[in-house]
This record gives sequence, structure tokens and C-alpha cells, in this order.
Amino acid sequence: MIKRVLVVYYSQSGQLTRVLERMLSPLHENPAIELSIVRLESSEDFTFPWSFWRFFDAFPESVYLDPPNNLPFELENPHEFDLIIIGYQPWFLSPSLPMSAFLLSDEAKIILKDKPVMTVIGCRNMWIEAHKTLKELISKCQGQLIDNVVFSDQSGPLESFITTPRWMLSGKKDSFLGFSRAGISDDDIVSSERFGKRLVEKLQDNSHLINGPMLKNLGAVQVDDRFIAAEKIGKRSFRIWGALIRLFGKRGSKLRLPILSFYILFLITLIITVVPINMMIQAMIRRLFKGKIDKIREILEAPSGR
Repeated sequence: MIKRVLVVYYSQSGQLTRVLERMLSPLHENPAIELSIVRLESSEDFTFPWSFWRFFDAFPESVYLDPPNNLPFELENPHEFDLIIIGYQPWFLSPSLPMSAFLLSDEAKIILKDKPVMTVIGCRNMWIEAHKTLKELISKCQGQLIDNVVFSDQSGPLESFITTPRWMLSGKKDSFLGFSRAGISDDDIVSSERFGKRLVEKLQDNSHLINGPMLKNLGAVQVDDRFIAAEKIGKRSFRIWGALIRLFGKRGSKLRLPILSFYILFLITLIITVVPINMMIQAMIRRLFKGKIDKIREILEAPSGR
């Protein structure tokens, strides 16, 4: 029996494209699997690398799930896929605008209804809050999240405060001045093929709809507990500032520039002063409440686990 698999993804820099190509190569090569791929394209320009102001100007709408429409695409029998794979990046602790646009669309309601859904994330290191939002959107489309795979940058948390913005704003991801190379490592991309092999195995084993995790015990996702509280705090802050900035007009409005400038200064000051102190405090809290945090981490790593 031929299994139909749909991949819907958005990759701004092209990095997630490389991950998905390698990961899904076993599916491409298997004649018993029909693979359809949709690369989302926004009706607005999100070219890479970002310009400084365009990057921050996308922040309020990302947080409030208020995206521009995507360009239309066509699928034959969109309601008859056996597995849906969604690939995305977090923007400001939220799904990217093109991915939000898809999951809020009528097409997504048709495609995802009563279907097993697997998500693939490419990120710097903070993805938890974005994925919580994505799970809610999938649920509203009546899809069932059965697996999640996370690929994060090879740079450490502090290094990536330098290397990731440099890559996003200049397109340069090479190592420099002792800093690591930005982005997901080549080794992680190459090893992603193991997920595709498992998918082929499971798709061939099942003659009915898949209704449970397929990628357990493959190292699909590992929550870094240093970011659990930090992301919650950051998301609340983003919503407050996002609401304030939206009062000054829509994305692209020049009226936003003064408040955006103030927010950027606030954010840089926060990163330099408050973030290091908060990291030390959170390290102490994690030691005191290790058991509780381990349970939270296990929930966040579901359904695929480590």
C-alpha cells in the first residue's frame, strides 16, 4: 500500500531545507512512499539576511500571530495524506509568520483534520514556547501531534547572542574571533537521516493511520532546562511590548521607529545586565527543585522523548 506523506515547511535562510532534504532522503528513495513537499512563500518579503529594522519590526506580529497571507498552493486530494510533517523556525518565541499563516488558514484545517502530524524545528536554542503555540494551532485544526524533532545551533547559549544575530543580519555564519560557527552543525544534519529511516520502517509496518510516536529513543528532542523559565518570562515580556508597539501602527509604519528603538535599547540592556543574573538564580532554583523540573522537562519532550 502506497503511503502519502506531505511536508509543509518554511525556511528563510535555507538551513531547514538542508535538514529536511537529508532527513527525508530515505522517504524519497522508497517507491512505497509518495512524498509531496510544499515550501511556504509569504505574500510579503522576508528575504535573508534580515535588515536590522525589518527584523525587529516583525516581532509584534510574530508574537500575536498576525501574519501576512501566504501565496496559494495546490495539492491533489489534500485530505488523504497518511502523515503530515511541518518544518518551521521560531521567531521571537513564536512560530515564524509564514508558518502561522498556514496553520491559521482554511487549507490547514482541511489538510490536518484527523491526521497524524510530526514537527521539525530548526532554531538557535529556544523553541519551547513556540512549540506550545504550534501544538495549540495543530489541535485547532483537529490534527494529532505524534512526533517532534529539534535541531539547535552548535553555538553555546552565550556565544549565540553574538553568532546568531551576526548570521541573521549579515548572512555570515563562519567562525570568527574564537566564536563557534553559527547554525546547526553539519554533523547534526547528516545524522538526521536516522529519523527518515525510522519513518520508512514505521510507515511500512502500519497498514492503518499512525496514532503514536515513531521516533522514540533516537534523540529527537532534548529540553535544556536552563531555558524553561527564561522562555516563559521572555514570552510575557514580548506580549507586553508587542501590544505596545502595535498601538503605533502596522508593520512597516514609520510611527513605530521611536518605540522600536526604545525597545531595542531596553532589550540590549536586559541581555547585558539582567540575563546573566537570572541565569545564576535559575541555576540555584534548578538544584533545589530538580525532581519537579525533571517532570516538566519530560512533559515538554513529549511525544518523541529523547
